[in-house]
Amino acid sequence: MWSRLMQFFTLAPGDLLRDAVYRRLWSSILISSLGGQITMLALPLTAAVLLNASPTQMGLLQAMEILPFVLFSLPAGVLLDRVRKLPVYIAGESLLAVAVATVPLAAWMGWLGMGWLYVVGFVLGCVYTVAGSAAQIVLTQVVPRERLVEAHAKNALASSGAEVAGPGLAGALIKLFGAPLALAVDAALLLISAAILRGVQVKETLAERRDQHFWQELKAGLRFVRERPLLVSLATATGSWQIFHNAALVVQILFATRELRLSPQTVGLSYVALGAGTVLASIFGHRISRRLGPGPCLVVGYGVCGLGWLQLALTPAGQFGVMSFGVMLFAFGVGAVLIFINFLSLRQAVTPAPMLGRMTSTMRWLILLPAGPGALIGGWLGEHVGLRAALGFAGVGACLLALLAWRHPVIRGVRELPKPVEVATA
Repeated sequence: MWSRLMQFFTLAPGDLLRDAVYRRLWSSILISSLGGQITMLALPLTAAVLLNASPTQMGLLQAMEILPFVLFSLPAGVLLDRVRKLPVYIAGESLLAVAVATVPLAAWMGWLGMGWLYVVGFVLGCVYTVAGSAAQIVLTQVVPRERLVEAHAKNALASSGAEVAGPGLAGALIKLFGAPLALAVDAALLLISAAILRGVQVKETLAERRDQHFWQELKAGLRFVRERPLLVSLATATGSWQIFHNAALVVQILFATRELRLSPQTVGLSYVALGAGTVLASIFGHRISRRLGPGPCLVVGYGVCGLGWLQLALTPAGQFGVMSFGVMLFAFGVGAVLIFINFLSLRQAVTPAPMLGRMTSTMRWLILLPAGPGALIGGWLGEHVGLRAALGFAGVGACLLALLAWRHPVIRGVRELPKPVEVATA
């Protein structure tokens, strides 16, 4: 029995985690994700329980995190193609630590209100916009392109491990110290993550450009995406999914605490189901993608998320409602991993290295442009029609999206990762 268990945890000879550089990057992702689980619960719980936020205010809080993507993604892509990405990634982790640490400080000083949380959410969005793009490019500098799906699956496994342990830890911290003070632990974990990243060694050669006109380079990134049907299709489908995801996201904590009457600690424990879903999809996602193809696997992810939201909207309150909340989180964990390991791998595989910064930021801008309206729609439906209506909107919309994407030949026809095509604008 013990020998079989050891064989399960023994790395295969060619496993990516045997590479010291990737292993260090993966460790940083694991620790940062653990802290992120605390913030994912503590920040909305601070708004919903401590500050008694309305659904519209929850929608605004989510929209404030998305607004920087709309404002800064495109110029950030041009800048990232001119600088080294790893230092930007490290600086972003450090700034995140400072931002989340201001919440318990403001609570202690008696300054905490929704306005403060809006500012913190905006700063978090700014960091995710710039440093998040840099982090995705750093992965391509560490891992060969033909192994990107595997690398994204392993990164998702690191996040999944955090999603299993994180909610229980977050729930315990929230019960002991309250939601605002729990964020101090996230700040400490982010600083540890930044320290680990300092030891990552990557070789990056910046392309020399005779003409470094900012707006010409920005337009070159837009043109690169526009001229590739695969990138346009991916941006359209995943951007549509973001509408439904954010509509559900802004009401799910309110639904759990107000409709299902769950305590903050129980909400935290329920999120273990999210971790279980992401672990399962992270372990088998690479195999599913190889069997179905990256495009069809992406479509399956849309549908699984939609079914999870829809069944929660239709389930009555009570014991079955609590179980349904866990099922929704599990389905979202599975679906989101299937979506993003393939979405990220496809867009990175098709892009030459000198264009990665602009492509990454352009694609993030395109898919998150609809996310803000999605959050506001979810908040409006939750306040004026009902929390179930927002979940129903998300569920029906995502299921219809899966059907439409399956009928789209560009997405359904992608059975393996494409090769990058060098272009003059790169």
